[in-house]
This record gives sequence, C-alpha cells and structure tokens, in this order.
Amino acid sequence: QVQLVESGGGLVQAGGSLRLSCVVSGRTLSSYAIGWFRQAPGKEREFVAAINWNGGNTYYADSVKGRFTISRDNAKNTVPLQMNSLKPEDTAVYYCAAAWLISTNNERYNYWGQGTLVTVSS
Repeated sequence: QVQLVESGGGLVQAGGSLRLSCVVSGRTLSSYAIGWFRQAPGKEREFVAAINWNGGNTYYADSVKGRFTISRDNAKNTVPLQMNSLKPEDTAVYYCAAAWLISTNNERYNYWGQGTLVTVSS
C-alpha cells in the first residue's frame, strides 16, 4: 500500500509563488513515477506535471510550462511542485499520484493523495 500526502497549498496573490510537497510512504518512492493533477470547481481533473522514477524525464501541461517545476528527492520520499507566476486560473485542488510509468493520463495512476487547495486571488 502506498500513501501520498500533499501539503503547501494556500492563498496567494496573482504573480506570487507556492511550493507544494508530496510525501510518499509505504513503498520506495523510486519505484514510481509521480504526477501532479488539479481540479477546479465544476471542472474535470486535469494533468499538471509528472516526473519519472529517477527525475530524468518530466512532462508539463502547456498551461503551466515555464512557470511550474516538478522535481523529486527519492532519499526524502518527496516530490515538490514549485509554482511561480501564479494566475487566478491556477486556483484548484492539487493532487499528487503514483504510477508505474510516467504519463499524462490520470487513469494510469494507481494511488492518490487527498489534495491541497491552492487559491490565487486577482
């Protein structure tokens, strides 16, 4: 069993930054690719960023490319998501999830955290 816990969400003004963290427990983090997804009110969950097991490959949604950075520290079992130049449209609940292989498809992810709320005010 794998558990994922997100933290770092909060309220920030447009143009500001937040750093989300995903802590993985239960199994070795290096066994999994990790993805970040988000869901805004009334919208479907959408892909944000993903990183493969050793950090050698990353994917980003076009909407966050150049503003968000995903990384991982397998020794600390954490996968941060650095979010800069935040926009009101980035407001959502952010989830991290674990999969065997890196993917932008949320159906490929087997384990999910409970989410952390990010609110960007204009």
